Amino acid sequence: MVKIPAFEVEQWMDKYEITPGVLNIAETCCSSISIDQLKQFNSDQQSDVHPLIDFSKPMTYGPIRGSDELRRNIIAMYNEDDTRTTVAPLSTENVIVTQGAISANHLVFYSLVGPGDHVVCVLPTYQQLYSIPESLGAEVSLWKLRPENGYIPDVAELDTLIRDNTKMIVINNPNNPTGATIPKKVLAKIIDLAQKHGIIVFSDEVYRPLFHSLEPENIPPSALGLGYPKVVVTSSMSKSWALAGIRVGWVASLDASIIETIASVRDYTTISVSQLDDQVARYALSASVRSQLLARNISLAKENIQRLEKFIQDHSSVCSWVKPTAGTTAFVQFKDKKGAPVDDEAFCKDVLNKTKVMFLPGSRCFGYGQASSFDGFVRIGYVNETEILRQALEKLGSYLVDNLE
Repeated sequence: MVKIPAFEVEQWMDKYEITPGVLNIAETCCSSISIDQLKQFNSDQQSDVHPLIDFSKPMTYGPIRGSDELRRNIIAMYNEDDTRTTVAPLSTENVIVTQGAISANHLVFYSLVGPGDHVVCVLPTYQQLYSIPESLGAEVSLWKLRPENGYIPDVAELDTLIRDNTKMIVINNPNNPTGATIPKKVLAKIIDLAQKHGIIVFSDEVYRPLFHSLEPENIPPSALGLGYPKVVVTSSMSKSWALAGIRVGWVASLDASIIETIASVRDYTTISVSQLDDQVARYALSASVRSQLLARNISLAKENIQRLEKFIQDHSSVCSWVKPTAGTTAFVQFKDKKGAPVDDEAFCKDVLNKTKVMFLPGSRCFGYGQASSFDGFVRIGYVNETEILRQALEKLGSYLVDNLE
């Protein structure tokens, strides 16, 4: 039996998000929309595009790798990227549709990593990105992101972590939980170093393209856009697209052998995604819908991050952060009156008990069991409904006045 540690983020969410009256600012998806709301984002109501869901269609397994239309819409997001420099654009053969990004990530590791391999993974990040390769017998080295560097990875440090058996470098751009973005120049250096050693670069891009605090010229391309075939990326409809409930994600790579290996392994798992989910996803990512839907979510992120920034400024004696540039999450450190980091797990529980405000403890959910890693940090998800965030920050502010300040 494969031994794997508890997935701390998911277990914390499962345990506490059902608290009656909870003000959940641990959630990492943009405020979710309904199917009826999704229709309102279509800018071409008179178009010949098929209806959002075709109820007359037989519910077969459908196209095993995802419908051609959905995959065309996915690749359009990458091919339309002005910063893209690959020689040839993506085609539908470069994409496999999966049940969410969590399934996509699992398939990447299960297909490409095993005993005897070495993996370098950024920290902090989503626990799946280092716990799964370890469970498969790979050795994992952690590439720590530091607040004093704005959580931008240090490529010189990466160079020291690479070994003869390094199979994969794992990055998360934009990053969860910090909301930091790897700039294009740094991303290019990572790719160049990987290419020098023939290493796969796996980029979890589930929070792309929710760049809410960067000027357009500073938005980096997808890792796919730098022309190295041994790049594999994953993403989904959950975070930036506000449709977590349809459970649709994808894997994309320019390397045909990577895609075929993943496709072969996938035969042992889900076979295909739900045809209803596929139809909703391809509608949401269609040319007449996706720009309006993304604009709604970026606007929400911009408004809410201003509220969170003001809150942190108002309580700067006890909390601090590196302001996120993208995504939906912020990593905030809280300290006591003496300037020492709070016990973040006890802090989260006490805040929830006294105020109904819920967020996640950093050391437990992102510290990988390392002593003093991310002590006092909590992850806050701020791209929920603005009124929920407003109420939560108001209650949290009163708590800080009574207990820390």
